Amino acid sequence: MHFDLVDLRLFTHIAEQSSLTRGAERSHLSLPAASTRIKNLEEQIGVKLLSRTSQGVTLTGPGETLLLHARRVLQQLEQLTGDLQEYSKGVKGHVRVLANTTAMSEFLPAVLRTYLVNYPDVNIDMQERLSGDIVRALQEGTVDIGIVAGNVRTDGLQAMPYRRDRLVLATALSHPLAQAQKVNFSETLEYDFIGPPEASAIYGFLKRAAAELQRPMRWRIQVSNFETACRMIEANIGVGVLPEATALRHAKTMALRIVPLKDDWAVRNLQICVADLQALPLFARKLVDLLVADGIGRLE
Repeated sequence: MHFDLVDLRLFTHIAEQSSLTRGAERSHLSLPAASTRIKNLEEQIGVKLLSRTSQGVTLTGPGETLLLHARRVLQQLEQLTGDLQEYSKGVKGHVRVLANTTAMSEFLPAVLRTYLVNYPDVNIDMQERLSGDIVRALQEGTVDIGIVAGNVRTDGLQAMPYRRDRLVLATALSHPLAQAQKVNFSETLEYDFIGPPEASAIYGFLKRAAAELQRPMRWRIQVSNFETACRMIEANIGVGVLPEATALRHAKTMALRIVPLKDDWAVRNLQICVADLQALPLFARKLVDLLVADGIGRLE
């Protein structure tokens, strides 16, 4: 039985997109060519790999098995390519990173700047996700490195300590909560919030925390970045829950009051997670090394 690498990449793209059309686009193939390749692959194996519905495509049992092995094969090929390139002058590669809001906005930029100077031909695809989604992506093999927070379970993954993530309440100086030494998150739900966009990890996290209290959040305005949020908070349009490092940085130039949250979930240890460190290309392992070095001594 012969497997073509183009077919394996195409199949993984289709599975990840749940769409034959979008999978073909990611593989830079026409839809008829992609359909023919999948049909030939199914005939070669002797089983159906995809179930086609009006909503797209889903994997059959054999399709799930093929996807698992295809990801491993492609990852090993990427590792081989990356390791061999270490012996040449130019290392080319691609590292996929998922992280939570705090890591994305506060901790990773400096590390990535150092890394990209040393590896100018390596591209990084970095996206913001909730910790549970990051763990699932690592377990499924769709991402190389993840930065997760809180008590999320990391079964089957290799996890290394990174940083400490504290969430705090930011208010205007004249806000009723500005004089509090500490507050419970439940107390803040009496007031209007300045929030991040719905696609952000911190939005999902806060929405879940409020849901556990069976309370709604009063989103007054949703903005695209923390600086704009802080300016709205300074103007007393609403309050906001922000990473402590972000709040402290903006409090240097804005009239903000930072109030610690009493809730246990407000203090979370970040972890660097990978599925298998030794299975990553050498250039990806170098990024992990930089992250680990950046975190040493930071967990106070």
